[in-house]
Amino acid sequence: MFSRNLFKRNILSFLPPWASRWFGYRHVHPPPRPNYIVWLWSWIGAFCGIALIQAVFEHAQYFVRRRVPGIVASYGASAVLIYGAIDAPLAQPRALFGGHFVGALTGVIIAKLFGLLPTEERFEELAWLAGSIACATSIVLMQMTKTTHPPAGATALLAVVSQEVRDMGWYYLAVILLTSTLAFVVALLVNNIQRRYPVFWYTPAVPAHLRPPEDLQSDSSSDPPSESSPDTRTPSLMIEPKNIDASSPV
Repeated sequence: MFSRNLFKRNILSFLPPWASRWFGYRHVHPPPRPNYIVWLWSWIGAFCGIALIQAVFEHAQYFVRRRVPGIVASYGASAVLIYGAIDAPLAQPRALFGGHFVGALTGVIIAKLFGLLPTEERFEELAWLAGSIACATSIVLMQMTKTTHPPAGATALLAVVSQEVRDMGWYYLAVILLTSTLAFVVALLVNNIQRRYPVFWYTPAVPAHLRPPEDLQSDSSSDPPSESSPDTRTPSLMIEPKNIDASSPV
């Protein structure tokens, strides 16, 4: 029983609180913040994230020599999610990294296949078809891999319709991974000052009312609530006691 509960425990809970908070872990779910706090940190996060990405790709000679664009436009839409709608499932790390990578991979493959056409003029004539196929296919692949991230549809589309992106070829995948990492690092720093991000890393936590009874019993027996602060537990994980008939013998 002990080993089972140990492996079910969030690995971030083993870190000291001052460290785990920057990875989105909280022992107690933080209260909702006023709107002006949300607006302020959304603006700061989006500004810092987009500025950092452009600074890296526009000033690092390694990328300048390879004609990498200053920013992939789809990350403007990602900024809305990972800085402004940080509680949404579509804004979590699995969706951010997985969605953009799936979109980029799909777009590059479709661009390479259509690149087998005899002439560049013929490719330009069918670019509308290639872009449509890339975007539609990436959506289905994101659904299959549970990495749906709406801006990633544009990541797939740009790999086909943008000459600047198409010239990068397979190198586009590395650029996408680095861009996602830069945006995510800023999100970890900015969103965890007065808010919490990510809500989950890979899979969302299952609410108590949807969990099997044996899991609830094992959790309650292994982690009894503190008598001094019974209301500090996360509301979604609290277990209501059963009603006890006063007339029944103890």
